[in-house]
Amino acid sequence: MRTVLTLRVSPWRREALRTSLWFVPSLLLIAIIGLFAATYALDLHVYDAGITLPAWIQLESADGARTLLSGLAAGVITVLGVVFSVTIVALTLASQQFGPRMLRNFVRDLGTQLTLGAFVATFVYSILTLGSIGGGSRSVTFVPQISVTVALALVFVNVLMLIYFIHHITLLIQLPAVISSIASTLATAIDLQFPARGRSRAENLGTGRTLTELLARLDAEGAEVVATTSGYLQYVGHARLVEIVERHGAVVQLIYRPGHFITRGLPLARVWPPSAADAVLPALARAHITGPHRTIEQDAVFAIDQLVEIAIRALSPAVNDTFTALTCIDWLADGLCTISERELPDGLHRDRAGAIRVIELAPSYERMVNRAYDKVRQAGVGMTAVSMRLLEGLARVVAYAQDDTQRAILYRQADMIMRGCDSTIADPEDLEAIRGRYRDARDGRSAKPYPAPPA
Repeated sequence: MRTVLTLRVSPWRREALRTSLWFVPSLLLIAIIGLFAATYALDLHVYDAGITLPAWIQLESADGARTLLSGLAAGVITVLGVVFSVTIVALTLASQQFGPRMLRNFVRDLGTQLTLGAFVATFVYSILTLGSIGGGSRSVTFVPQISVTVALALVFVNVLMLIYFIHHITLLIQLPAVISSIASTLATAIDLQFPARGRSRAENLGTGRTLTELLARLDAEGAEVVATTSGYLQYVGHARLVEIVERHGAVVQLIYRPGHFITRGLPLARVWPPSAADAVLPALARAHITGPHRTIEQDAVFAIDQLVEIAIRALSPAVNDTFTALTCIDWLADGLCTISERELPDGLHRDRAGAIRVIELAPSYERMVNRAYDKVRQAGVGMTAVSMRLLEGLARVVAYAQDDTQRAILYRQADMIMRGCDSTIADPEDLEAIRGRYRDARDGRSAKPYPAPPA
Protein backbone atom coordinates (compact mmCIF):
# COMPACT_ATOMS: atom_id res chain seq x y z
CA MET A 1 0.00 0.00 0.00
CA ARG A 2 1.44 3.37 -1.06
CA THR A 3 0.05 6.75 -0.14
CA VAL A 4 1.33 9.97 -1.67
CA LEU A 5 2.32 12.78 0.68
CA THR A 6 3.05 16.34 -0.42
CA LEU A 7 5.56 18.05 1.85
CA ARG A 8 4.18 21.48 2.63
CA VAL A 9 6.39 24.40 3.49
CA SER A 10 5.76 25.81 6.96
CA PRO A 11 4.45 29.40 6.87
CA TRP A 12 6.97 30.51 9.44
CA ARG A 13 10.35 29.03 10.09
CA ARG A 14 12.75 30.47 12.59
CA GLU A 15 15.79 29.64 10.57
CA ALA A 16 14.37 31.28 7.45
CA LEU A 17 13.79 34.50 9.37
CA ARG A 18 17.25 34.44 10.95
CA THR A 19 18.91 34.04 7.56
CA SER A 20 17.07 36.92 5.90
CA LEU A 21 18.18 40.53 5.51
CA TRP A 22 14.61 41.85 5.56
CA PHE A 23 13.11 40.56 8.82
CA VAL A 24 15.04 42.60 11.40
CA PRO A 25 14.98 45.80 9.25
CA SER A 26 11.24 45.33 8.84
CA LEU A 27 10.76 45.08 12.60
CA LEU A 28 12.80 48.25 13.10
CA LEU A 29 10.79 49.96 10.38
CA ILE A 30 7.53 49.12 12.13
CA ALA A 31 8.99 50.32 15.43
CA ILE A 32 10.15 53.62 13.92
CA ILE A 33 6.73 54.27 12.40
CA GLY A 34 5.24 53.75 15.85
CA LEU A 35 7.83 56.14 17.31
CA PHE A 36 6.95 58.77 14.71
CA ALA A 37 3.25 58.39 15.47
CA ALA A 38 3.99 59.01 19.15
CA THR A 39 6.28 62.02 18.63
CA TYR A 40 3.94 63.51 16.01
CA ALA A 41 0.98 63.26 18.39
CA LEU A 42 3.09 64.91 21.08
CA ASP A 43 4.11 67.67 18.66
CA LEU A 44 0.47 68.33 17.79
CA HIS A 45 -0.42 68.58 21.46
CA VAL A 46 2.46 71.02 22.08
CA TYR A 47 1.44 73.10 19.02
CA ASP A 48 -2.29 73.24 19.86
CA ALA A 49 -1.68 74.02 23.52
CA GLY A 50 0.97 76.63 22.76
CA ILE A 51 3.47 74.96 25.10
CA THR A 52 6.99 76.41 25.07
CA LEU A 53 9.68 73.81 24.71
CA PRO A 54 13.27 74.11 25.97
CA ALA A 55 15.57 76.21 23.81
CA TRP A 56 17.61 73.23 22.62
CA ILE A 57 14.47 71.72 21.02
CA GLN A 58 12.93 74.85 19.48
CA LEU A 59 13.11 75.35 15.70
CA GLU A 60 11.53 78.65 14.72
CA SER A 61 11.67 78.25 10.93
CA ALA A 62 9.75 75.65 8.91
CA ASP A 63 12.15 76.16 6.01
CA GLY A 64 15.08 75.50 8.31
CA ALA A 65 13.48 72.28 9.54
CA ARG A 66 12.85 71.16 5.93
CA THR A 67 16.44 71.87 4.96
CA LEU A 68 17.76 70.02 8.00
CA LEU A 69 15.58 66.96 7.45
CA SER A 70 16.31 66.86 3.71
CA GLY A 71 20.03 66.86 4.45
CA LEU A 72 19.64 64.15 7.10
CA ALA A 73 17.58 61.90 4.80
CA ALA A 74 20.02 62.34 1.90
CA GLY A 75 23.04 61.62 4.09
CA VAL A 76 21.49 58.57 5.72
CA ILE A 77 20.44 56.98 2.43
CA THR A 78 23.92 57.59 1.01
CA VAL A 79 25.59 55.89 3.97
CA LEU A 80 23.04 53.09 3.72
CA GLY A 81 24.21 52.46 0.17
CA VAL A 82 27.80 52.28 1.40
CA VAL A 83 26.85 49.86 4.17
CA PHE A 84 24.97 47.67 1.71
CA SER A 85 27.93 47.71 -0.69
CA VAL A 86 30.32 46.72 2.08
CA THR A 87 28.00 43.87 3.03
CA ILE A 88 27.87 42.59 -0.54
CA VAL A 89 31.68 42.76 -0.82
CA ALA A 90 32.05 40.86 2.47
CA LEU A 91 29.61 38.18 1.26
CA THR A 92 31.49 37.87 -2.03
CA LEU A 93 34.83 37.45 -0.26
CA ALA A 94 33.30 34.93 2.13
CA SER A 95 31.89 32.91 -0.75
CA GLN A 96 35.27 32.77 -2.48
CA GLN A 97 37.37 32.06 0.59
CA PHE A 98 35.12 29.91 2.78
CA GLY A 99 32.69 28.36 0.28
CA PRO A 100 29.12 29.23 -0.70
CA ARG A 101 27.62 27.37 2.26
CA MET A 102 29.27 29.87 4.62
CA LEU A 103 27.11 32.69 3.23
CA ARG A 104 24.20 31.72 5.48
CA ASN A 105 26.40 32.31 8.54
CA PHE A 106 27.11 35.86 7.36
CA VAL A 107 23.56 36.65 6.28
CA ARG A 108 22.16 35.50 9.63
CA ASP A 109 24.56 37.82 11.52
CA LEU A 110 22.44 40.03 13.78
CA GLY A 111 24.91 42.93 13.78
CA THR A 112 24.65 43.36 10.01
CA GLN A 113 20.86 43.13 10.10
CA LEU A 114 20.60 45.70 12.89
CA THR A 115 22.91 48.12 11.07
CA LEU A 116 20.91 47.96 7.85
CA GLY A 117 17.67 48.26 9.80
CA ALA A 118 18.88 51.28 11.78
CA PHE A 119 19.75 53.27 8.66
CA VAL A 120 16.52 52.34 6.88
CA ALA A 121 14.47 53.25 9.94
CA THR A 122 16.21 56.64 10.34
CA PHE A 123 15.66 57.46 6.67
CA VAL A 124 11.95 56.63 6.88
CA TYR A 125 11.57 58.60 10.10
CA SER A 126 13.21 61.66 8.52
CA ILE A 127 10.93 61.46 5.47
CA LEU A 128 7.81 61.11 7.62
CA THR A 129 8.87 64.07 9.76
CA LEU A 130 9.65 66.13 6.65
CA GLY A 131 6.18 65.45 5.27
CA SER A 132 4.50 66.54 8.49
CA ILE A 133 5.85 70.12 8.39
CA GLY A 134 3.32 72.81 7.47
CA GLY A 135 -0.29 73.70 8.09
CA GLY A 136 -1.73 74.06 11.53
CA SER A 137 -4.67 75.91 13.07
CA ARG A 138 -2.62 78.86 14.34
CA SER A 139 -0.89 81.70 12.52
CA VAL A 140 2.48 80.02 13.15
CA THR A 141 3.41 77.22 10.72
CA PHE A 142 3.40 73.81 12.36
CA VAL A 143 6.92 72.47 12.91
CA PRO A 144 7.22 69.04 14.61
CA GLN A 145 10.03 70.17 16.88
CA ILE A 146 10.17 67.04 19.03
CA SER A 147 10.19 64.80 15.94
CA VAL A 148 13.02 66.81 14.39
CA THR A 149 15.03 66.51 17.60
CA VAL A 150 14.45 62.76 17.68
CA ALA A 151 15.62 62.56 14.04
CA LEU A 152 18.86 64.27 15.03
CA ALA A 153 19.28 61.79 17.89
CA LEU A 154 18.69 58.89 15.50
CA VAL A 155 21.39 60.18 13.17
CA PHE A 156 23.81 60.24 16.10
CA VAL A 157 22.86 56.62 16.85
CA ASN A 158 23.51 55.80 13.18
CA VAL A 159 27.01 57.22 13.45
CA LEU A 160 27.69 54.90 16.37
CA MET A 161 26.18 52.00 14.41
CA LEU A 162 28.45 52.77 11.46
CA ILE A 163 31.53 52.67 13.68
CA TYR A 164 30.33 49.40 15.17
CA PHE A 165 29.57 47.95 11.72
CA ILE A 166 33.05 48.71 10.36
CA HIS A 167 34.62 47.07 13.41
CA HIS A 168 32.20 44.14 13.32
CA ILE A 169 32.52 43.32 9.63
CA THR A 170 36.31 43.50 9.90
CA LEU A 171 36.27 40.85 12.62
CA LEU A 172 33.52 38.83 10.96
CA ILE A 173 35.48 37.99 7.82
CA GLN A 174 38.62 36.85 9.65
CA LEU A 175 39.19 33.12 9.38
CA PRO A 176 39.66 32.40 13.11
CA ALA A 177 36.38 34.19 13.87
CA VAL A 178 34.56 32.28 11.14
CA ILE A 179 35.89 28.93 12.33
CA SER A 180 35.19 29.73 15.98
CA SER A 181 31.65 30.79 15.10
CA ILE A 182 30.97 27.51 13.31
CA ALA A 183 32.48 25.56 16.22
CA SER A 184 30.24 27.47 18.63
CA THR A 185 27.24 26.58 16.48
CA LEU A 186 28.33 22.93 16.55
CA ALA A 187 28.58 23.04 20.35
CA THR A 188 25.08 24.50 20.58
CA ALA A 189 23.70 21.81 18.26
CA ILE A 190 25.36 19.10 20.34
CA ASP A 191 23.82 20.49 23.53
CA LEU A 192 20.38 20.49 21.93
CA GLN A 193 20.53 17.07 20.29
CA PHE A 194 22.71 14.94 22.57
CA PRO A 195 21.90 14.87 26.32
CA ALA A 196 24.51 14.34 28.98
CA ARG A 197 25.15 10.73 29.97
CA GLY A 198 23.23 9.52 33.00
CA ARG A 199 20.38 11.99 32.51
CA SER A 200 17.20 10.01 33.04
CA ARG A 201 14.55 10.39 30.40
CA ALA A 202 11.07 9.03 31.03
CA GLU A 203 10.37 8.47 27.36
CA ASN A 204 13.05 5.76 27.28
CA LEU A 205 11.46 3.76 30.10
CA GLY A 206 8.05 3.13 28.59
CA THR A 207 5.85 0.15 27.95
CA GLY A 208 4.08 -1.20 24.89
CA ARG A 209 5.23 -3.35 21.98
CA THR A 210 8.92 -4.04 21.65
CA LEU A 211 10.99 -2.31 19.01
CA THR A 212 11.68 -5.60 17.25
CA GLU A 213 7.97 -6.37 16.98
CA LEU A 214 7.13 -2.89 15.71
CA LEU A 215 9.88 -2.98 13.06
CA ALA A 216 8.68 -6.39 11.87
CA ARG A 217 5.09 -5.17 11.56
CA LEU A 218 6.14 -1.96 9.83
CA ASP A 219 8.24 -3.90 7.35
CA ALA A 220 5.54 -6.49 6.61
CA GLU A 221 2.31 -4.50 6.87
CA GLY A 222 3.23 -0.81 7.02
CA ALA A 223 1.79 1.69 4.54
CA GLU A 224 4.48 3.62 2.68
CA VAL A 225 4.12 7.39 2.53
CA VAL A 226 5.78 8.73 -0.60
CA ALA A 227 7.23 12.23 -0.91
CA THR A 228 6.21 14.29 -3.91
CA THR A 229 8.82 17.02 -3.53
CA SER A 230 12.61 16.89 -3.37
CA GLY A 231 14.82 18.81 -0.97
CA TYR A 232 16.84 18.66 2.22
CA LEU A 233 14.98 17.67 5.35
CA GLN A 234 15.55 20.63 7.68
CA TYR A 235 13.34 19.95 10.68
CA VAL A 236 11.01 17.29 12.08
CA GLY A 237 8.42 18.21 14.72
CA HIS A 238 8.60 15.01 16.76
CA ALA A 239 6.49 16.11 19.75
CA ARG A 240 3.48 17.16 17.70
CA LEU A 241 3.79 14.08 15.49
CA VAL A 242 3.79 11.78 18.53
CA GLU A 243 0.57 13.38 19.79
CA ILE A 244 -1.22 12.87 16.48
CA VAL A 245 0.05 9.31 16.02
CA GLU A 246 -0.95 8.40 19.58
CA ARG A 247 -4.45 9.71 18.97
CA HIS A 248 -4.88 7.26 16.08
CA GLY A 249 -3.15 4.35 17.83
CA ALA A 250 -0.49 4.11 15.14
CA VAL A 251 3.30 3.86 14.82
CA VAL A 252 5.37 5.82 12.28
CA GLN A 253 8.84 4.94 11.05
CA LEU A 254 10.70 7.90 9.54
CA ILE A 255 13.16 6.89 6.84
CA TYR A 256 15.15 10.14 6.80
CA ARG A 257 16.88 12.26 9.41
CA PRO A 258 17.32 16.05 9.20
CA GLY A 259 20.17 16.72 6.80
CA HIS A 260 19.24 13.91 4.41
CA PHE A 261 18.08 14.68 0.89
CA ILE A 262 14.54 13.57 0.11
CA THR A 263 13.85 12.49 -3.45
CA ARG A 264 10.42 12.81 -4.99
CA GLY A 265 8.72 9.45 -5.49
CA LEU A 266 10.70 7.57 -2.83
CA PRO A 267 9.21 6.52 0.53
CA LEU A 268 9.38 9.11 3.28
CA ALA A 269 7.83 7.09 6.13
CA ARG A 270 5.94 3.90 6.98
CA VAL A 271 2.72 3.83 9.02
CA TRP A 272 1.29 0.89 10.95
CA PRO A 273 -1.51 -0.10 11.01
CA PRO A 274 -2.14 0.76 7.35
CA SER A 275 -5.68 1.92 8.13
CA ALA A 276 -4.25 4.90 10.06
CA ALA A 277 -2.12 6.17 7.17
CA ASP A 278 -4.69 8.59 5.75
CA ALA A 279 -5.38 10.07 9.20
CA VAL A 280 -1.67 10.51 9.97
CA LEU A 281 -0.81 12.07 6.59
CA PRO A 282 -1.60 15.70 7.58
CA ALA A 283 0.54 15.38 10.72
CA LEU A 284 3.47 14.04 8.70
CA ALA A 285 3.13 16.94 6.27
CA ARG A 286 3.17 19.52 9.07
CA ALA A 287 5.99 17.81 10.96
CA HIS A 288 8.43 17.73 8.03
CA ILE A 289 10.03 20.93 6.80
CA THR A 290 12.18 20.72 3.68
CA GLY A 291 14.18 23.30 1.77
CA PRO A 292 16.99 23.83 -0.73
CA HIS A 293 19.73 23.68 1.90
CA ARG A 294 20.60 22.07 5.22
CA THR A 295 20.15 23.73 8.60
CA ILE A 296 21.84 23.20 11.94
CA GLU A 297 18.85 22.86 14.33
CA GLN A 298 18.58 19.06 14.16
CA ASP A 299 21.63 18.31 12.02
CA ALA A 300 24.89 18.59 13.95
CA VAL A 301 26.75 16.94 11.07
CA PHE A 302 26.11 20.07 9.00
CA ALA A 303 28.41 22.11 11.26
CA ILE A 304 31.03 19.36 10.99
CA ASP A 305 30.76 19.52 7.21
CA GLN A 306 31.24 23.29 7.27
CA LEU A 307 34.50 22.98 9.20
CA VAL A 308 35.63 20.18 6.89
CA GLU A 309 34.86 22.31 3.83
CA ILE A 310 37.06 25.15 5.09
CA ALA A 311 39.84 22.68 5.91
CA ILE A 312 39.92 20.97 2.51
CA ARG A 313 39.73 24.34 0.73
CA ALA A 314 42.74 25.45 2.76
CA LEU A 315 44.60 22.27 1.80
CA SER A 316 43.90 22.65 -1.92
CA PRO A 317 46.93 23.56 -4.10
CA ALA A 318 45.24 26.82 -5.11
CA VAL A 319 45.05 28.06 -1.50
CA ASN A 320 47.76 26.10 0.35
CA ASP A 321 46.88 27.47 3.79
CA THR A 322 47.94 24.71 6.14
CA PHE A 323 47.45 26.69 9.36
CA THR A 324 43.77 27.27 8.61
CA ALA A 325 43.34 23.53 8.10
CA LEU A 326 45.06 22.85 11.42
CA THR A 327 42.69 25.24 13.18
CA CYS A 328 39.69 23.41 11.69
CA ILE A 329 41.14 20.06 12.79
CA ASP A 330 41.48 21.33 16.37
CA TRP A 331 37.85 22.45 16.50
CA LEU A 332 36.64 19.23 14.87
CA ALA A 333 38.44 17.23 17.57
CA ASP A 334 36.89 19.44 20.24
CA GLY A 335 33.40 18.79 18.88
CA LEU A 336 34.00 15.04 18.71
CA CYS A 337 35.25 15.07 22.32
CA THR A 338 31.94 16.57 23.40
CA ILE A 339 29.93 14.13 21.28
CA SER A 340 31.89 11.19 22.70
CA GLU A 341 30.89 11.99 26.27
CA ARG A 342 27.22 12.53 25.41
CA GLU A 343 24.36 10.06 25.19
CA LEU A 344 23.41 9.49 21.57
CA PRO A 345 19.60 9.33 21.15
CA ASP A 346 18.14 5.95 20.20
CA GLY A 347 15.75 7.46 17.66
CA LEU A 348 12.64 6.35 19.58
CA HIS A 349 9.92 8.83 20.51
CA ARG A 350 7.30 7.64 22.98
CA ASP A 351 3.91 8.87 24.11
CA ARG A 352 2.98 9.72 27.69
CA ALA A 353 2.25 6.08 28.49
CA GLY A 354 5.69 5.03 27.27
CA ALA A 355 4.64 3.29 24.06
CA ILE A 356 6.83 3.80 20.99
CA ARG A 357 5.05 6.02 18.47
CA VAL A 358 7.76 7.44 16.17
CA ILE A 359 10.91 5.64 15.06
CA GLU A 360 13.66 7.49 13.21
CA LEU A 361 17.24 6.77 12.24
CA ALA A 362 19.43 7.20 15.32
CA PRO A 363 22.49 9.45 14.93
CA SER A 364 25.59 7.39 14.15
CA TYR A 365 28.84 8.02 16.03
CA GLU A 366 30.76 6.34 13.22
CA ARG A 367 29.16 8.63 10.64
CA MET A 368 30.10 11.75 12.57
CA VAL A 369 33.71 10.64 13.08
CA ASN A 370 34.10 9.68 9.44
CA ARG A 371 32.59 12.95 8.24
CA ALA A 372 35.04 14.85 10.42
CA TYR A 373 38.18 12.97 9.36
CA ASP A 374 37.80 11.23 6.00
CA LYS A 375 37.93 14.20 3.62
CA VAL A 376 40.56 16.07 5.62
CA ARG A 377 42.70 12.94 5.83
CA GLN A 378 42.41 12.38 2.10
CA ALA A 379 43.14 16.01 1.23
CA GLY A 380 46.15 16.15 3.56
CA VAL A 381 47.73 12.85 2.58
CA GLY A 382 51.49 13.17 2.47
CA MET A 383 51.46 16.38 4.58
CA THR A 384 53.35 15.77 7.82
CA ALA A 385 51.83 18.68 9.77
CA VAL A 386 48.27 17.71 8.87
CA SER A 387 48.78 14.03 9.69
CA MET A 388 50.36 14.88 13.05
CA ARG A 389 47.51 17.24 13.97
CA LEU A 390 44.89 14.70 12.95
CA LEU A 391 46.49 12.09 15.19
CA GLU A 392 46.81 14.57 18.06
CA GLY A 393 43.12 15.33 17.74
CA LEU A 394 42.27 11.63 17.68
CA ALA A 395 44.29 11.15 20.87
CA ARG A 396 42.09 13.73 22.60
CA VAL A 397 38.91 12.14 21.31
CA VAL A 398 40.05 8.64 22.34
CA ALA A 399 40.52 9.97 25.87
CA TYR A 400 36.80 10.89 25.86
CA ALA A 401 35.57 7.64 24.25
CA GLN A 402 33.06 5.80 26.43
CA ASP A 403 33.32 2.23 25.15
CA ASP A 404 35.25 -0.14 22.91
CA THR A 405 32.89 0.50 19.99
CA GLN A 406 33.77 4.18 19.91
CA ARG A 407 37.46 3.45 20.36
CA ALA A 408 37.42 0.98 17.45
CA ILE A 409 35.95 3.68 15.17
CA LEU A 410 38.68 6.12 16.23
CA TYR A 411 41.45 3.52 15.93
CA ARG A 412 40.33 2.83 12.36
CA GLN A 413 40.92 6.49 11.47
CA ALA A 414 44.32 6.46 13.16
CA ASP A 415 45.30 3.33 11.26
CA MET A 416 44.31 4.87 7.91
CA ILE A 417 46.30 8.01 8.67
CA MET A 418 49.35 5.93 9.56
CA ARG A 419 49.07 3.78 6.44
CA GLY A 420 48.87 6.92 4.29
CA CYS A 421 51.96 8.35 5.97
CA ASP A 422 53.93 5.11 5.54
CA SER A 423 53.31 5.20 1.79
CA THR A 424 53.84 8.91 1.14
CA ILE A 425 56.33 10.33 3.68
CA ALA A 426 59.95 9.39 3.02
CA ASP A 427 61.82 11.34 5.68
CA PRO A 428 62.50 8.96 8.61
CA GLU A 429 62.42 11.69 11.29
CA ASP A 430 59.04 12.97 10.12
CA LEU A 431 57.76 9.43 10.02
CA GLU A 432 58.99 8.71 13.54
CA ALA A 433 57.29 11.86 14.85
CA ILE A 434 54.05 10.74 13.24
CA ARG A 435 54.41 7.24 14.71
CA GLY A 436 54.75 8.83 18.15
CA ARG A 437 51.43 10.62 17.67
CA TYR A 438 49.92 7.41 16.35
CA ARG A 439 50.95 5.51 19.47
CA ASP A 440 49.49 8.25 21.65
CA ALA A 441 46.24 8.10 19.68
CA ARG A 442 46.02 4.36 20.19
CA ASP A 443 46.68 4.83 23.92
CA GLY A 444 44.49 7.92 24.31
CA ARG A 445 47.33 10.01 25.74
CA SER A 446 46.81 13.74 25.25
CA ALA A 447 47.26 15.26 28.69
CA LYS A 448 50.24 17.44 27.78
CA PRO A 449 50.99 19.49 24.67
CA TYR A 450 53.76 18.25 22.46
CA PRO A 451 57.03 20.17 22.83
CA ALA A 452 58.03 22.58 20.10
CA PRO A 453 60.89 21.43 17.89
CA PRO A 454 64.28 23.06 18.54
CA ALA A 455 65.10 26.17 16.53
